[in-house]
Amino acid sequence: MTESYVSAFTSRYVSQEMSHLFSAQFKYSTWRKLWIALAGAQKKLGLPITEAQLKSMRAAVNSIDFAKAAHYETIYKHDVMAHIYAFADAAPESRGIIHLGATSSYVTDNGDLIQMQAALHLISNKLLLLLRHLSTFARKYAGLATLSYTHFQSAQPTTVGKRACLWLQDFHTDYAEIFRLYSHLRFLGVKGATGTAASFLALFDADAAKVKQLETLVSEEMGFSHIFPIAGQTYPRKQDSMILHALASFAASAHKFATDIRLLCHLKEIEEPFAENQVGSSAMPYKRNPMRCERICGIARFLISLNENPLYTQATQWLERSLDDSSNRRLYLPESFLATDALLNLLLSVTKGLIVYPKMIEKHLHAELPFLATESFLMAAVKKGKDRQKVHERLRIHSLEVGRRIKEEGLENDLLTRIAHDPEIALSQKEIQELLSSVHIIGLSEEQTHDFLTQEIAPLLAKHTHLQDNTPDILI
Repeated sequence: MTESYVSAFTSRYVSQEMSHLFSAQFKYSTWRKLWIALAGAQKKLGLPITEAQLKSMRAAVNSIDFAKAAHYETIYKHDVMAHIYAFADAAPESRGIIHLGATSSYVTDNGDLIQMQAALHLISNKLLLLLRHLSTFARKYAGLATLSYTHFQSAQPTTVGKRACLWLQDFHTDYAEIFRLYSHLRFLGVKGATGTAASFLALFDADAAKVKQLETLVSEEMGFSHIFPIAGQTYPRKQDSMILHALASFAASAHKFATDIRLLCHLKEIEEPFAENQVGSSAMPYKRNPMRCERICGIARFLISLNENPLYTQATQWLERSLDDSSNRRLYLPESFLATDALLNLLLSVTKGLIVYPKMIEKHLHAELPFLATESFLMAAVKKGKDRQKVHERLRIHSLEVGRRIKEEGLENDLLTRIAHDPEIALSQKEIQELLSSVHIIGLSEEQTHDFLTQEIAPLLAKHTHLQDNTPDILI
């Protein structure tokens, strides 16, 4: 054990891939790559930078002396200057051309965007795997009739597959938005101290075309085809707000899914996976708690709460920029992506191993089906010539009495027998059973499920069959 605080995200919940993207090694090696890209483009456009200088910088891109950088920061109280000095020590031939014409936001903001681009790509791929899991589940149980609930009170029957499509549709919407943001993420580029590119214009003797070409070359080198045409010292924080909103919206979808599974677990209809040696409670040996889904709900609430933060940052950017966003963004940007990754790891684990209990589903459905079918009985009686209002009243009286006996006396549901023996309703046992077994009891649930999977989900998944399903082992 260590005496220092260790983040629960990096120690328990997130993948190595996502943790690496927000590590010091990735962050500061990215800064160095940005300095190399800038120097390389400046050389290409005619500034007196040598290939030897670029070679020296490239050789030192990953060999970061963090202790030396920390020492420089105690002296200069400026993290970017500290890393400029540390990089210059590692590549002494290049000392005079590192960070030439740039301001701190060139590496901090562009570096953040490179991190977020990679993180959004990782998230998009995991969302595709989640869609794959739920699609397989929904197709398998497309026709399994189950009791549906409104207000968590019994309602008309649906199917397990149709209910899964409610979750699937939300996650599909989340994927579309997150992939859109990833595909159109805008780079700050090379803008200078206040976004006017004045320093670079001076370097290139007022040649505006070269300054514009410099920005294009650097952005393309760093993997971006979209650049902010207008910026202050930093890129517009509205982009952060949009990204965090998409992540928080995904968290809401995750919370809804996990809450539903927790309710179904209580009903003993569907459960999350349970490891062979897993302990549900340190006190109650029989307990089989929905731990994974509870954790999804907890982390989802945390991620939802972060959505508000970038809006404040966006709102308080004074003129061309204010520095109070820096310390704040150091917290919410990594935490938001780490939380999203943690949720996806849990969701993949749960959806890959969902356990369905058809007998319990059938038991609950049959216990309520007589009540649910009363509208069908009413229609059938009217078709036989009975008075609609009188039949409705007889069905109401029988239903309330049966409900009272079930709740107060613990008796079985004998509504069907009562209806069969009521001459005012005039339906035989055979007619009643035919109405109960009718495929119309689940409406278009099965058809809707197959249509949705075929038309909306299958075409998307068909484009990504290459994705390997490396569902993580969740720490209990």
